[in-house]
Amino acid sequence: MFLMPNAVSLAPAVSAQSVAPAFHEPLHTAHDDDAWWRSSVIYQVYPRSFRDLNGDGQGDLAGITAELHQLADLSIDAIWISPFYTSPQRDGGYDVADYCDVDPMFGTLDDFDKLTARASELGIKVIVDLVPNHCSSEHPLFKAALTAGPGSDERAMFIFRDGTGPDGSNPPNNWQSHFGGSAWTRTLNDDGTPGQWYLHLFDSSQPDFNWDNPAVHAEFERILRFWLDRNVTGFRVDVAHALVKADGLPDWGGRPDGCSSDGYPGHAAPMFGQKEIHDIYRRWRSVLAEYDGDRILCAEASIDPLSRLVNWVRHDQMHQAFNFAYLHHPWNAAELRGIITDSLQAFDSVNAPTTWVLSNHDVTRHATRLGENNPEVGLDRARAASLAMLALPGGVYLYQGEELGLPDHLDIPDEQRQDPTFIRTGGERVGRDGSRVPLPWRADEPHYGFGSTSGGWLPQPEDWYTLARDVQQTDPDSTLNLYRSALALRKQLRLGAGSLSWAADYMDTDIIAFLNNDVMVIMNMGESDAYVPSGTVIAGSHADAGAEGVLAPNRCVWIKLN
Repeated sequence: MFLMPNAVSLAPAVSAQSVAPAFHEPLHTAHDDDAWWRSSVIYQVYPRSFRDLNGDGQGDLAGITAELHQLADLSIDAIWISPFYTSPQRDGGYDVADYCDVDPMFGTLDDFDKLTARASELGIKVIVDLVPNHCSSEHPLFKAALTAGPGSDERAMFIFRDGTGPDGSNPPNNWQSHFGGSAWTRTLNDDGTPGQWYLHLFDSSQPDFNWDNPAVHAEFERILRFWLDRNVTGFRVDVAHALVKADGLPDWGGRPDGCSSDGYPGHAAPMFGQKEIHDIYRRWRSVLAEYDGDRILCAEASIDPLSRLVNWVRHDQMHQAFNFAYLHHPWNAAELRGIITDSLQAFDSVNAPTTWVLSNHDVTRHATRLGENNPEVGLDRARAASLAMLALPGGVYLYQGEELGLPDHLDIPDEQRQDPTFIRTGGERVGRDGSRVPLPWRADEPHYGFGSTSGGWLPQPEDWYTLARDVQQTDPDSTLNLYRSALALRKQLRLGAGSLSWAADYMDTDIIAFLNNDVMVIMNMGESDAYVPSGTVIAGSHADAGAEGVLAPNRCVWIKLN
């Protein structure tokens, strides 16, 4: 991380700077609001793949507790734990059968309480996942709805409709599931005859709740209070844009995810982004305000453009929202510069922090995604992109294993895949299993130390030895130590609460260059070597980054200017 100069002489893509570089007027100014979530670093834990303490091949809450000190070493503010509730695991725990209990796979409520107590000792806040759009078909409320029949109060908790066409044999509308196929499944009556259809925007085992029903609102306020009473700091809200559906459930010809596509603007999607959703989150914000401390809501809201997304983070609603425009940015300086500019302008317009994220459990890890089928290039770019992200003002989300430079596991045998996307599309869409593979902890132990006696629920690649955490801890140039150093500097220099001004001389180049407080950040996204201004390199994505004022492609540096 802290570099020694090497003698390098290469043709510059940008002229060397003998004087201090020029910067545009600040796009974003430093804030003095000390609310922790405005500049937070939050680490996502996917519990099934984090650490298996009892050796059954499944990660568990006790495993998280045992390794929390490793996360504290990263200078994070909080962990966000993906669902650990009672679930048949048809969709990685996002099919919840009981929102107020722990699945035996992960442990018990007592294990959860031990986890939060240990996190508190280490100064780490705990955020839990909340899945309010849908539940599991094994949830008692849905089972009661099936038994009660059409027109009942029980069925009113979900979205049941009669079919269309002869004998109601066609779905109520043409909506498609995120996971492929129709978003409707037909039920059977007690006598075995075909019955009504129920809506599921995801898997058929995940019926959507009916948020037009006040009883659904009351049920989720009960769930919020249950976890707030157990001292959680807040909630990451899954599919936060989907709860309310348009009246009449009209047909839709656009993408199943409701995002913009040719001829079908995303704001017209009848299953997403309805204005009544915002009243739900205003109420939730007031519930959180009843509790001590700075409790937060973060929206997973696939809404475009950014000018619409910020409606979720106005002062009386969510505190944060995931920035999917940034998550999906290509390796292109002009496009990335535009996304950062648009993000800061949009979120600043409602006095909310933007968030920055490069990987999560639903997308290909950025060490693979940015590599264009070249693992070495992918890791180089991932390290550079991560270092640049950690210097941006606002909040940062990290996904477990990215600090190890983990790629996706691309060669999982078909018979071992578990993602419903893979299953529902007959393998046409490979799904998300590759980013959910169990973590490597110790190189010389079976299964890289993930579990004590057995392999994981998904297979690990055979070449992860050098990526194991214990190996990387002793290597000063490892990706793990890059993250450790950069995160410590981010906190020390208050970059999350800082400013951003674009460097004027780099605006029309393949280089991202900006000033945050008194730190200049430069990332080379081009194919030629570039010169950087004179100054002290305080962080670099690679040992050679910034040496003698030269920045090679796929490298990033932080510089204190002379």
